[in-house]
Amino acid sequence: MFEKLLSIFIKKPERTADQPVSLPEQHNDTSVRPTVSAPVTIKEDVIQKESIIQEAQIRAKEIILEAKDQALKIKADAEAGVKKLQEEVLKLEKNLNIQKAQLETKEKELEERTKTLRQAKEAIEKKQTEVDEIHRQQKEQLEKIASLTRDEARKLLMEKFDKEMAEEKGKRIRQMEEDIRKDADTMAQEILIDAMRFGATDVVVEHTTSKVKLPDDEIKGRIIGKEGRNIQTFEEVTGVQLDMDSAPGEVIVSSFDPVRREIAKVALERLITDGRIQPAKIEEIVEKTQKEIEHIMYKEGDNLCHRVGVYNLPKELIQMLGRFKYRFSYGQNMIEHTLEETRIGVSIATELKADVETVKLGCLFHDIGKVVNDEEGTHVQLGVELLKKYNIPEKVVNAVAEHHEDRPFSSIESAIVALADHISGARPGARSEDYESYIKRMKDLEAAATSFDGVDKAYAISAGREVRVFVKPDRVDDSSAALIAREIARKIELEQTYPGVVKVTVIRETRFSDTAK
Repeated sequence: MFEKLLSIFIKKPERTADQPVSLPEQHNDTSVRPTVSAPVTIKEDVIQKESIIQEAQIRAKEIILEAKDQALKIKADAEAGVKKLQEEVLKLEKNLNIQKAQLETKEKELEERTKTLRQAKEAIEKKQTEVDEIHRQQKEQLEKIASLTRDEARKLLMEKFDKEMAEEKGKRIRQMEEDIRKDADTMAQEILIDAMRFGATDVVVEHTTSKVKLPDDEIKGRIIGKEGRNIQTFEEVTGVQLDMDSAPGEVIVSSFDPVRREIAKVALERLITDGRIQPAKIEEIVEKTQKEIEHIMYKEGDNLCHRVGVYNLPKELIQMLGRFKYRFSYGQNMIEHTLEETRIGVSIATELKADVETVKLGCLFHDIGKVVNDEEGTHVQLGVELLKKYNIPEKVVNAVAEHHEDRPFSSIESAIVALADHISGARPGARSEDYESYIKRMKDLEAAATSFDGVDKAYAISAGREVRVFVKPDRVDDSSAALIAREIARKIELEQTYPGVVKVTVIRETRFSDTAK
């Protein structure tokens, strides 16, 4: 190996230092002479090569030592790894032996426990057999002593037990009823007070107006027009009536449809401002105003839905809800009433753990029939038919149908909607009612009914929405009763003013009695 290393660093010289240096042959020419420094140069070259050889030998020894050290290190590492593995194997073998011993101990314990349990089971079965035998003997003795069979004795015991339980149950029920009665009124009052405090709005009562002020009296003539063509065109297009003579400087717009009245009012104000009052201009401004009012109503309906937290309703229903902006019930604006009622209903439903969404929709839609003007019927009937048309859930429709208690409540949600409606409409300050006008309207309805021949008594009920007429059975037959109902309804329609519709019910009753002596 050493020789190989030497062969890497140096090559053997062609001659040694001991070899004589061959001198060039001498020529007769005296100009050529041997150099004297040649032996010295060769010697230095030899010394230099020997130094290189020594360095190479030293480097080779260092490499060999390093290789030996590396080999020893590798061997030591390998021996350490083997030793570690042997220790781990011994440790695993020791653990396995311990676990094996533990398993053998547990196996022995299980065998002993199984044996003990088997013996205990046998002893229990033996005792059970003895107990069954004793029980059978005692039962036979009892049957002989009591002269009763087993079924008869059981029947007597059960009857006695049922009687005792019935008495105990009755006592407990009465006690629970008393406790509930004590707490129910207090809880109901707290719930209602919280609901009213949460739902009451600052301003609820509002008054509609159908008056349009005139800048001067000359404008009245322009509104009437030549031969009354302007006012006739205006009334035909808007569907309202204009009263020009009730108050100086004002025109009163009369119509039971609040939307028509609002359109007519705004259109008339614009015509007066514009000054060009003629049939063509009237039609143009009324049409433009109608579109604007419809847009306003849709925005109001959508805003109402957002305020109560109801979304994704059909656009037609949102448009109908927007009509509440121009609808008033006894001075109470329908939007404010609906908003207040919905808040009260949601609060009560939350306290009673009822279906809040059903109550919310029921309160929102409960009076929607009041803005359905193209059909006849009560606002409850019209509202129910409208909601069914748009596939509103049945529970919501039932709540609307039952909010005036026209039929029994079908769910707690219906009762909550009715209660919230009563709270919102009946609480002090909610509505402004002209009681004199109200009494006069009720008396006029009754007077219209009693003015017919054969009518015995008449009663206006449901705030003037229905008139019940009792006829004399000896003077009015069934066919005449139907005719009287039609004639009374016609008379009320022609002579009186009223919101919504009035239902006329004629009742003909015949009674026979005798006395047993």
